[in-house]
Amino acid sequence: MEPFKYLTAIDERSAHDSATESGARYLAGGTTLLDLMKLNVERPALLVDINKLPLARIEELADGTVRVGAMVRNSDMANHHVIRSRYPLLSRAILAGASPQLRNMATTGGNLLQRTRCYYFRDSSASCNKRNPGAGCAAVEGYNRIHAVLGTSEHCIATHPSDLSVALAALDAVVRLHGRSGERIVPFTDFHVTPGDHPERETVIEPGELITAVDIPPLPFATRSVYLKVRDRASYAFALASAAVALDVKAGAIRDARIALGGVATKPWRAREAERTLLGQRPDAAVYRAAADAALAGAVPRTHNAFKIDLAKRTLVRALTLVWAGAVQ
Repeated sequence: MEPFKYLTAIDERSAHDSATESGARYLAGGTTLLDLMKLNVERPALLVDINKLPLARIEELADGTVRVGAMVRNSDMANHHVIRSRYPLLSRAILAGASPQLRNMATTGGNLLQRTRCYYFRDSSASCNKRNPGAGCAAVEGYNRIHAVLGTSEHCIATHPSDLSVALAALDAVVRLHGRSGERIVPFTDFHVTPGDHPERETVIEPGELITAVDIPPLPFATRSVYLKVRDRASYAFALASAAVALDVKAGAIRDARIALGGVATKPWRAREAERTLLGQRPDAAVYRAAADAALAGAVPRTHNAFKIDLAKRTLVRALTLVWAGAVQ
């Protein structure tokens, strides 16, 4: 770990004014940042501690939107009565991630900015375009079993690790950002970006901008939803494939659907083609398989991760089956 400066922000303005300094990072729960600093992967010149900012509330707005403050801890969000009753897939996604100890520290905003768990990204001796643009991607020709098959480029195939973000992508959430020029609102599906030619850029957030909240719009049929995660072990493991699914079914036909995938893409992956495939159809296994095929149509496998394509399809079919089973009970 290299030397760094440290200060505590007393309000949003002081936070983003300080964080515009080159090499600055916000410090919330620190569950990712501190690990990467110890590995010399992250080398911030300044840490701006935002734990004193009043951003730890979950509130219902007049239009039915649920606003989750950026400093809300993952455990508090997962167990909040409004989240559990209105967005069960979101609660389940959080509880499927990390460990109870980490969930007690990790924050909503920090989870959105979680860095990849790519072996080569975390190994400062390996080539990685995220750490050192232009250095090359060791994963492309290396051991890439955990890596992405959707949204990749020749410059990066790292998988986005967040469970929470997959659920938020399915729920049409928006991210509220505050910077020196004021507030801006970004649709969740636009917040993270695919690597393209610039894998070092993972989100649209600008230097000094602070995530203040995530807004989740009212979605009545989200009460019939599932988050299904497939991993190497039952706890404290990242997804090999996951699916966040909500269905609106009336008179035996699917009127609307929300689907997002995790563990298989370079960002939380909203599967809009799969959603369109379901519309107007009667829920059954053949329709689910068609939706899964549509979701993975653009997948690009590598030497060790081709199995993820079929695994993701099976995960999505199973998640859709579980949602429908719950809806008809």
